[in-house]
Amino acid sequence: MKKTSLLGALVLIASTAWTQGKPLYAKSYLGQKAPDFVVEKWLTPEPAMKGKYVLIDFWATWCPSCREAIPKLNQIQKKLGDRLVVIGISDETEEVVRKMTAPSIDYAEAIDTQARMKNEFEVIGIPNVFLIDPHGIVRWQGYPLEAGYELTPVVVEKLMQRYGK
Repeated sequence: MKKTSLLGALVLIASTAWTQGKPLYAKSYLGQKAPDFVVEKWLTPEPAMKGKYVLIDFWATWCPSCREAIPKLNQIQKKLGDRLVVIGISDETEEVVRKMTAPSIDYAEAIDTQARMKNEFEVIGIPNVFLIDPHGIVRWQGYPLEAGYELTPVVVEKLMQRYGK
């Protein structure tokens, strides 16, 4: 009985996690209002988010793909930082996150050891990125390194042009 329930749950997760032809590894919020923004502690100065796009990256120091995505997120912040804020959120402790020095993170960092936002977004795989417009609507979400669906400065810029501001 337990095996049947588990299999059913996995099938449900897999079927609902795919949208627009790509896996999301989280509940789909595309075109919907994002959950409230909550962090436990900022490890960098809190960025000014009002009137800007916000790109949230759920990540961890132990995750090779998360570390691989950092330079790409640095590029997005560098190119579009006048209109966009990139924020990396880990559910690890401050001590663990601060010990990681490479690759260098050139965007805002925060921790939430209770994983409140991560749980609200129902994230089941990392890295997992959500691009939220200035009105709080999710305009892109997913694994930023997904072949054929990579999140790049060009992709983000096109989304920003499409949705305004």
